[in-house]
Amino acid sequence: MTQFSDERGAELRELFFETAQELLQTLNDEALKLEKHPSDTETVRSIRRIVHTLKGDAAACGFRELSELAHEFEDALAVETSASLASLAEVAFAAADIFSDMLLSYRGKGKLPSANALLKSIRALADGPQGKKSRKKKSAAPGTTTVWTEYEKLAIESAAAQGKRVFHITAQIDPLCAMPIAARQLVLNAVASQGEVLGTRPEPGSTENSKKIELLLASERIAEQVAAKCKIPTVISHVGVETIAASTKKAKTPEPLPAPETTTAAPIEASVAAEGTEEWPAEEPEFAAPVQPATPAENVLRVDAERIDNVLNLVGELIIGKSMLQQALNEFAKRYPKEAIRGRFADAMGFQARVLNDLQRSVMKVRMVPVEQLFRRFPRMVRDVSRLCGRKVELVISGLDTDVDKTLLDAIAEPLTHIVRNAISHGIESPEERVRLNKPAHGTIRLDAHHQGNQLIVEIRDDGSGIDPERVKARALKQGIASAEEVARLSEAETLDMVFRPGFSTAEEITEVSGRGVGLDVVRSVLNRLKGSAEIQTRVGEGTTFRLKLPLTLAIIKALLFRVEQRLYAIPLNAVAEIARAKESDLHRVDNYEVLQLRNQVLPLLRMGRRGTERTDHRAGKIFILVIHFGERKLGLIVDAMEGEEELVIKTLDDQTVATDLVSGASILGDGRVVLIMNLAAIMERFSKAGREQGNALISGLLLSHAERAQLNRSPSAAPAMSSGEVRQ
Repeated sequence: MTQFSDERGAELRELFFETAQELLQTLNDEALKLEKHPSDTETVRSIRRIVHTLKGDAAACGFRELSELAHEFEDALAVETSASLASLAEVAFAAADIFSDMLLSYRGKGKLPSANALLKSIRALADGPQGKKSRKKKSAAPGTTTVWTEYEKLAIESAAAQGKRVFHITAQIDPLCAMPIAARQLVLNAVASQGEVLGTRPEPGSTENSKKIELLLASERIAEQVAAKCKIPTVISHVGVETIAASTKKAKTPEPLPAPETTTAAPIEASVAAEGTEEWPAEEPEFAAPVQPATPAENVLRVDAERIDNVLNLVGELIIGKSMLQQALNEFAKRYPKEAIRGRFADAMGFQARVLNDLQRSVMKVRMVPVEQLFRRFPRMVRDVSRLCGRKVELVISGLDTDVDKTLLDAIAEPLTHIVRNAISHGIESPEERVRLNKPAHGTIRLDAHHQGNQLIVEIRDDGSGIDPERVKARALKQGIASAEEVARLSEAETLDMVFRPGFSTAEEITEVSGRGVGLDVVRSVLNRLKGSAEIQTRVGEGTTFRLKLPLTLAIIKALLFRVEQRLYAIPLNAVAEIARAKESDLHRVDNYEVLQLRNQVLPLLRMGRRGTERTDHRAGKIFILVIHFGERKLGLIVDAMEGEEELVIKTLDDQTVATDLVSGASILGDGRVVLIMNLAAIMERFSKAGREQGNALISGLLLSHAERAQLNRSPSAAPAMSSGEVRQ
C-alpha cells in the first residue's frame, strides 16, 4: 500500500481529527432525533452513512481499532434489522462516546478505551430476530468467507489502482510438520519476497496452532510464480493461489452528510471462492463514487487557526505603524505649517487608514465563526444530565447564526456548560413538583446569543424555581464564605453575586452533577480573563436568567487612555458610560466610600491615585471621573488626566512582568509609549472586597506603587491606601 510521507500523513490525520469531531457531533444530533422518533428509517440511514464515513476515514489514517469497531456498528445498522429497535438510539450515543474517547487516545498517543460494552450492545442489536433472519440468508451462500479488515480492504484497492495483481493465497501446513508456527513464518518470508503482504490469517505474532495460513499479496508476478515460491518441501502440503479482481459495476454515489466530510472508500466484502477468480459481491460496491460537494462547499477552505492569528498579529503591527506615521505627520504639521506637501501626506494617511481598517475587519471576519458550533453540543448534554437528575427538560436554542471570535467561542464552552448543568440540577424542579406547582412537567431552558453593540450577549434562561437570596445568605454563612455582619450589609445584587464565590454550593448532597463546590466560580474566573461580565436576574418560583457579556474579539480594542501618577493606562471604551468633571468639594464620604451625586443618583467612587490634598504638585481645578458600567453596577474612577481614544493591539503579559490581576494586557502607542490595559472585573472585585475588609479606612490609591503607598501611609494626615499588586515598568 502506498505510504504517505510523515508530513503529509500528519496533515491527513489532523484533517481526520477535525472532520471526525464534526461527524460525531452529527451522530449525536441524529441519535437525539432517533430517540424521539424510534421508527424513523431515514434517520437510521443517516446514522449508517455517518458511521460508514468514519470507518473509511479511520482506516485511511491507519486507525484500525476505530475502523473495525465502526465496521461492526455499520453492519448492525442495516435498516431492515434495526429501524424498529428502541435501543438503537442508546447504542448510537454509546458509540459516539467511545469513538470520541478513541479519537482523544489517538491524538494523545494514549491507551485506547475498552469497547467491550459497546461491542456487546452492537452484537445484541445484530442478534435480534430480524438480524438472525438476515444472517441466515447470507450464510446460505456457497463457499467459505474470509473477512478482511477495512484497513486491508483499502490496501487491496490501493494496490489494484497501481496496476498490481492481488492474490489470495491459502497454504496448508503439512500434518507431519512439528512446528506449525515456524512454518507460518517460513511461508510469510517466501511470500514477502514476491511483493507486498497486505494481510495474514492468523495474524503475525499469533500463537494459534493452526495448520492453515491465508495471505493477501500485492505483486507484479503471475500466480504460477507465487505458487511455486510457496511450495516448501516437508512444510507445505498444498498451496492455492487465487486472483482477486475488482468488480466493474458502477458504484452508487452516497447521499451527502449534513457535516463536511472527506471522500472515502466504501466497504468491501472479500469473498473467497473455492477456486478460480473471485470478485467483490455486487451488493457492496468496491468504491463509492467521489462525493460531489454542494456548490457552497466548493468555496470552503480549511485554514489552521494559527495562520490566521499570525496574519492578525501582522495587522496589529501595521496599526502600530499607522499610529507612528500619524504621530510623525502631526509633528511635521506643527514644524512646517505652511508646507504644501503636508496636504498630500494627510490624504495618503487617510487612504492608508481606510484600507487598513478594511483589512482589519476582513481578518477579524475570518476569525469569526457561528455560535452554532458551540450550541449544538448542548442538546446531548442536556439529555444526559436531565436523566441523571430525574428531570424532564426541553432545550430551546436561538441565535445560531451569531458570529463570534473562534478563540472566544472555545473559551466560553466551559462556563456555559456549568451554567446549563446548574440550571438542570438546581433550577428545574422534578416533574412531580412542577405538576404540583401548576407548571408543565417538562422544564424549559433557553439558550440565546446575539450582538449588542460591539459585545456578544449569551443568555441562559430557565423556568425553574429561581434563586432565593435568603437561602443564598444562609448557605454562605453555613459554609463560612461570609460573616454575619457582611451578609447583613449585602444588597440583593451582591447576594446573588455570592453564587460565583469559590466553594459556594446550594446542593444538599454530593452527586455526579453537583455538590462538589466546583461550578460557577469557574464561570467568573473565565469571564474575568476574557474581559467579560455576568449578570443574574431571578424571581423565586419563576426562573433565572444568566446573561454573559463578552467582547466580540480579544485582539484589538478601542480604548480610552488616562493618566494616574504620571503613568499611562487604558480601559475598553465600551465600558465607559460617560466622563464627568467635579471639584473635590463635590465629593462626599459615606462609610469608607467616596461618592458623588450625579443627576440625582449616588455614584460610588474609587480614587486610582492620591487625593488632591496629598499631592506635592498642588494641582487645583476639577477632577476627571470615568463612569464605568460592569454588569448592572456602576463605579466612578477618579483619574489625574485624560489622554484621548486609541485603537490598541492587545499584547499579553506574563507573571514576570506584571504581578497584579488589575492589568489584563499592554499595548504600544505610535510614539513608542507603553500603555497598560486595566482589568475592570478585577477592579470591581477589589473595590467590593476592600469595602468589606478595610473597616473605616477610606478606599483610595488603587494604582499606587508599593513605594508610593508606603510614603503615603507614613504621612499622619493621609488615609491608608488600598493594597494593589506591583506593576514592573
